[in-house]
Amino acid sequence: MQAPDSPGSAATSTDPANGHDHGHSHSLGALSLGALGVVYGDIGTSPLYAIKECLGSTSPHAVASSPDNVLGVMSLVFWAMTLVVVVKYLGFVLRADNRGEGGILALAALVKPKRATGRIALPVMLALFGTGLLFGEGVITPAISVLGAMEGLEVATSSLKPVIVPATVALLVTLFVVQRHGTHRIGSVFGWVMFIWFLSIGAAGVPHIVAHPEVVAAVNPLHGVRFFAEHGVHGFLLLGSVVLVITGGEALYADMGHFGRRPIRVAWFAVAMPGLLLNYLGQAALLLSAPEKTIENPFFALVHGPLLYPMVVIATLAAIIASQALISGAFSLTQQAVQLGYLPRVTIVHTSEKAQGQIYIPEVNWFLMVGTVLIVIGFGSSSNLAAAYGIAVTGTMAITTYLYYLVARRNWGWPLGYGLLVLVGFWLFDLAFLGANVVKIQHGGWIPLVLGTGMFTIMTTWWRGRIELSRIVDSGAIPDDLFLADLDANPLPRVRGTAVFMTSNPAGFPNVLLHHVKHNQVLHEQVVLLSIETLNVPWVSRETALQVVPLRHGFHRVIARTGFMQTFDAPRMLTHCADHGLVIDLATTTYYLGRQTLRTGSRGRFARWRKILFGFLARNAKDPTTFFQLPPNRVVELGLQIEL
Repeated sequence: MQAPDSPGSAATSTDPANGHDHGHSHSLGALSLGALGVVYGDIGTSPLYAIKECLGSTSPHAVASSPDNVLGVMSLVFWAMTLVVVVKYLGFVLRADNRGEGGILALAALVKPKRATGRIALPVMLALFGTGLLFGEGVITPAISVLGAMEGLEVATSSLKPVIVPATVALLVTLFVVQRHGTHRIGSVFGWVMFIWFLSIGAAGVPHIVAHPEVVAAVNPLHGVRFFAEHGVHGFLLLGSVVLVITGGEALYADMGHFGRRPIRVAWFAVAMPGLLLNYLGQAALLLSAPEKTIENPFFALVHGPLLYPMVVIATLAAIIASQALISGAFSLTQQAVQLGYLPRVTIVHTSEKAQGQIYIPEVNWFLMVGTVLIVIGFGSSSNLAAAYGIAVTGTMAITTYLYYLVARRNWGWPLGYGLLVLVGFWLFDLAFLGANVVKIQHGGWIPLVLGTGMFTIMTTWWRGRIELSRIVDSGAIPDDLFLADLDANPLPRVRGTAVFMTSNPAGFPNVLLHHVKHNQVLHEQVVLLSIETLNVPWVSRETALQVVPLRHGFHRVIARTGFMQTFDAPRMLTHCADHGLVIDLATTTYYLGRQTLRTGSRGRFARWRKILFGFLARNAKDPTTFFQLPPNRVVELGLQIEL
């Protein structure tokens, strides 16, 4: 659903319409269908396990499926979907777009800082922690979705129970293995499969609602209030299972840049929400019909006989699509973090010539695969996984609420009273869900927390290490006037062609050039000092992407600006310098890079354990030649030893 960048752009944008109205290039129906297949995969597969964990199951906080409990739980489900998905995300959070893009990092980048400091601002710290939590939860979502779908085989016949876990592992491994081929070939069918899924689950619930129409009374919030009054703390802890119906809420915001606000809203109100509500009400009606009977899997119990196997098939396809959406989202989130300087360079492979947003990051892919497979083998069932699912998502939701409040206050000028009203209102249920999920830590909820904390530690260490490294490297740079004056007094021989020295500092002459002059005693006829600056916006247009500053003696300083959703192509960008009067012949251009060898010292404010971790990350970061798409046969690397 993503279009290629505009012709001649210096960097590749992954936004489908480059910030303009999506309706210009795609119909509302097509975009809504696409949103159905990508945005609503996670939340759309929640019926496989959500009600099962709330009523009559072996979950430690489930309640008996008595009529009052069924109506009470269903009331909580309805109002959770209404308040979190409809009011919070569709009504409010989708308004906070960063030039059309959404997601927690895009939201944090949107927040105007109060003042410049040398430390990571609190909103960015929170966003990085939320990003880490999303990575941690990312290993659970594919596992619980596919495992929950495959458990329909057990409903059909108990003899198939032993093959459920192996079959789930095989499906997941296959899904991760095919990632390197890209999803553009099958992405067009995702929307149609999810459309059939929502129609199927809605249709499965209708006969049971017709048989027990009293279940519709659950939309009355008094049933939820009475449920809390009767069950007290136990009723509050049940929110840890109710939250399963909204775990895909963050995807509504994260995927906004792919489809736009209106298609996401249309897909929800026209297809996703009706299908989900009909299915949840159908499961509740089924439980009302036999309160004394234990129904281990109310979702698959909605269908009978020959319809069961087709439902297992479509459920499995929907679960795979939900997993695919999460995997693609993890790739996109990683690219944003790398571009913003919070993660080391990784391998970014474009899997489609037409859809530039289709990327594959093998490091992330294999990390998710190993984690997901271990989770499936270790937990063995969707019920066990549900006991560990939700705490990271609810933490991210609470962080999103706070960041939205900051944007509303600092960027939009909301009055303090109105801003606090929205903040406290959303936090009431964000923190309620988070608090109810805290008890899951001992049942496996620690896994996404540990993984998330690990990712947070890596991101903050990489950011701090880059700051320290830049400070040390920049201390050896020479001011422009001083170097050029020395060149006036002591001219160097010049050779044909262009030399491009890549530097992180857009001022002064970098160490790598000074080492080149010191050892080779020669300069090219044309020398370009290239600095790349990633802005807190998803993409930068060609008109504002380049700044070319002519210096004396054939030197030019080029500052290239890119967005956090763009992939930087240095040679292609250099060709656009001709628009600014600097003509570069790529056939006679040599690129000079500095390769730092880091030594861990005991001095400085940078903790030693962080220095060791930063050194490890730096050694394993992707080669800048590949990352910046430089021709390998035209790259010269000069070594520098630096003590952190």
